[in-house]
Amino acid sequence: MNYRLITVAAFAVMLSPLATQAAERTVTLDVRNANCELCAPIVKKSLARVPGVKAVAVKQTDQMADPVATVTFDDAVTNISALIAATTNAGYPSHLVQSVKR
Repeated sequence: MNYRLITVAAFAVMLSPLATQAAERTVTLDVRNANCELCAPIVKKSLARVPGVKAVAVKQTDQMADPVATVTFDDAVTNISALIAATTNAGYPSHLVQSVKR
């Protein structure tokens, strides 16, 4: 009985660092006030500068539409609030549309 308990405890201790590791996360942000042809590149650049961001894609259906930004980042380094702050500080407030953890 004690041997099993020790084995289970040792196994749990070995797995605990794996559970606390960060995951790659992808979010979609709806960006406001970015309805000119120069706005989308500015939004992309502001998001790409956030530490921990791995990839940014900004899609704008036409020049008069507000873009949608898809951002992949390491959630141990940054978070959604930092991404929203980056676009807001660039003059383009955004809000979360979708979030996926991988």
